[in-house]
Amino acid sequence: MSALEPVLKHLDQNLDKSVDHLFDLLRIKSISTDPAFKADCRQAAEWLVEDLKSIGFDASVRDTPGHPMVVAHHEGATADAPHVLFYGHYDVQPVDPLNLWENDPFDPAAKEIEPGRKILTGRGTSDDKGQLMTFVEAVRAYKAVHGQLPVKVTILFEGEEESGSPSLKPFLDSHKEELKADVALVCDTSMWNRDTPAICVALRGLVGEQITIKAADRDLHSGFFGGAAANPLHVLSKILADLHDETGRVTVEDFYEGVEETPSQILKSWEGLGRTPENFLGPIGLSVPSGEQGRSVLEQTWARPTAEVNGMIGGYTGEGFKTVIAAEASAKVSFRLVHKQDPDKIRANFRKFVEARLPADCRVEFHPHGGSPAIQLSYDSPLVTQAKQALSDEWPNPAVLIAMGGSIPIVGDFDKFLGMDSLLVGFGLEDDRIHSPNEKYELSSFHKGQRSWARILAALAAK
Repeated sequence: MSALEPVLKHLDQNLDKSVDHLFDLLRIKSISTDPAFKADCRQAAEWLVEDLKSIGFDASVRDTPGHPMVVAHHEGATADAPHVLFYGHYDVQPVDPLNLWENDPFDPAAKEIEPGRKILTGRGTSDDKGQLMTFVEAVRAYKAVHGQLPVKVTILFEGEEESGSPSLKPFLDSHKEELKADVALVCDTSMWNRDTPAICVALRGLVGEQITIKAADRDLHSGFFGGAAANPLHVLSKILADLHDETGRVTVEDFYEGVEETPSQILKSWEGLGRTPENFLGPIGLSVPSGEQGRSVLEQTWARPTAEVNGMIGGYTGEGFKTVIAAEASAKVSFRLVHKQDPDKIRANFRKFVEARLPADCRVEFHPHGGSPAIQLSYDSPLVTQAKQALSDEWPNPAVLIAMGGSIPIVGDFDKFLGMDSLLVGFGLEDDRIHSPNEKYELSSFHKGQRSWARILAALAAK
């Protein structure tokens, strides 16, 4: 019997105990965005420290200007064992609107929703307490069975992920030597479906910008001034309309600099996932893809850059009607980046794009909001290959390599500050309702997630 088999058996035999353990953590109201829950966030950090100490980690709470970090270290079975840094976050989203929850969000429960299918309910089950505890339970099982871990493990849990991670970059920068490892493991992503695990190999970057067009020194009577005075809403609308051409491509200068074509074999593998415009857009009441023409919905959302208008503000928007020409109009615009696009250059060229379209008597103000590059990992790196095989050994279907349309800035920070690649493996599902009322996590995700990490650790140790 391999060293892995008794670990997997231990996880199976102690599943109920691990669920109870998770519930203890879920009951802590670690809402990072609300100062009223500051003490709860510290309580969650302290709970994790004590739990990791019980496994044999050298663990401690590390204070920051915001909520504390949890840092823990454990040696591997041998002096030359690989070293992994596991990252997760213990903070959760607010629960509003509370009246839409079927149960108290901080009173977790296990429910059978159909024969043979159970879910765990409560805030943080999927994002991210349930996910991070899959890894903790895997190392707990290794220690219980073998008295040691197959690899050297450093753990970093933060308490501000849901509020923008303001303390994270300074913390990484000031603790480089302590936190640097061979690879970072991140469990804050999803599976393809309930039976198909996934490794995320690409994340889009993000640039946000608010633009405000100003003209007259006050709102104007549209009857008295209409036709003669510049209207910021008209100006703004035209600028935003110019962002795309008739084929859906973004028209900002050099926007596609650094954008590479996705390898043909990867596109072919995505075709086999069965994602169509009908089953992707249909559930949200749409049917026709509106992005770049000639590309699949997965390529559009995973591997191509975008420019989206997220909000427009200006003039009178209350009940009834008020005939004014607004003195100013604003829009929030975000760009999702891929491959080697430069966030700073995208921002600078977008500003030039806006300024070039300003008519006389108008001026513009810019307010930046975030900027991070895309993450693109090798599709065939030894690390990805090992993890893919380990996951495929555990789940009913082989693991697939996916990308994500969203952004996880921590992955870029690990590369920038610690010089590490990341392996992104998560066990959430699209219907887990993260950030929404009635968040849940599949019991199969929690159970087989533990077993998956055990397999991945064994694979890393064997290399």
